[in-house]
Amino acid sequence: MSLTESVFHTFYQDLSAEVAQKLSKIKLAVFDVDGTITDGGIYLDRQENELKKFNGKDGMGIALLHYAGIHTALITGRDSPLTQRRAKEIKIEHVIQGIADKKVALEELLDKLNLSKDEVAVMGDDVNDIPLFENAAVSACPNDGYHYMKKIATIVLTLDGGRGAAREFCDLIMMVQGKITADGRPLVAKEGISFKPGAQ
Repeated sequence: MSLTESVFHTFYQDLSAEVAQKLSKIKLAVFDVDGTITDGGIYLDRQENELKKFNGKDGMGIALLHYAGIHTALITGRDSPLTQRRAKEIKIEHVIQGIADKKVALEELLDKLNLSKDEVAVMGDDVNDIPLFENAAVSACPNDGYHYMKKIATIVLTLDGGRGAAREFCDLIMMVQGKITADGRPLVAKEGISFKPGAQ
């Protein structure tokens, strides 16, 4: 699919040529956690142990980003050992938790990686992610995200947070960059991907 066409077609949704052009330059994908790579639920048992629900398809999407040569990061205001564990399982490179100012966290990460705002795409679901949206080339919001975030997002995803939205976000980046086909077949597999237990 040529980026010179007026519409870039995928099985998720059609992207405008302008959005596709921006996605073609992405080298870093940044995710919020609650409501983005989880369904937003925070479960506490009687001993006040915290549980979160993650999605295996989302994990596979993030794993494919790594094979495609795209950096990944989590930036979240909450601090959770479960988030750290999940990030380790799917090999997310940069995990920034418990921070109040997401803009500063993103700017410091871009400096560290020697990247510009034009090379970062972010995914978030609520108003505390506005600083991320305002400092990235592409912003994406799950279908069940907060109304205002959907209004200002570059892309409103067709799937809900923790239920495949992060996979869609990852896939759209890789589809535009020619790493997977518009119907979802991974082309990066030609380079010898070996999916190991726990990769998703």
